[in-house]
Amino acid sequence: MRRARSLLLLVVGAALVMALTLPFSRTLLVLTVRRAPASLPVPVQGVAPAALVDTWGAARSGGRKHRGIDIFAQRHTPVLSPVDGLVLSTGQNRLGGNVVRVLGPGPCIHYLAHLETFVPRRPLSTVRQGEVLGYVGDSGNAKGTPPHLHYGIYTTRRRAINPYPLLTRR
Repeated sequence: MRRARSLLLLVVGAALVMALTLPFSRTLLVLTVRRAPASLPVPVQGVAPAALVDTWGAARSGGRKHRGIDIFAQRHTPVLSPVDGLVLSTGQNRLGGNVVRVLGPGPCIHYLAHLETFVPRRPLSTVRQGEVLGYVGDSGNAKGTPPHLHYGIYTTRRRAINPYPLLTRR
């Protein structure tokens, strides 16, 4: 019995070591233990924090409220990862159009929407802060509006966080 228990612990330990040597596993562990940052860079290249407008909570169709902010820029302006993290998904949905979801520290999910195009990435691939995720556009329900990035932050429990204070904090 003692020998079987030791063998089981050895196997579990080896499996844990192997899992933590994979880039995804190491990054996931780091993201879950690190706190969410107190400030973030603006995820649109060349846009200064002073140019941002807090559109959090504004009324939207169907009685919804805006759970993010819109960052206006020229079409095709690079959209940058605001955090080191894991790309959860790239794809399309009805409201956001072309979207990217990045799991960052906290852990928090950074949702970037209305992209003209996104850089194809495999799910759970690592991304560094400042890497290009896509380009500003007007996809989804923003079709025909001035090009912009919708940027939202969500906890893993689906609670929305207003990005504006984090983007404008010095």
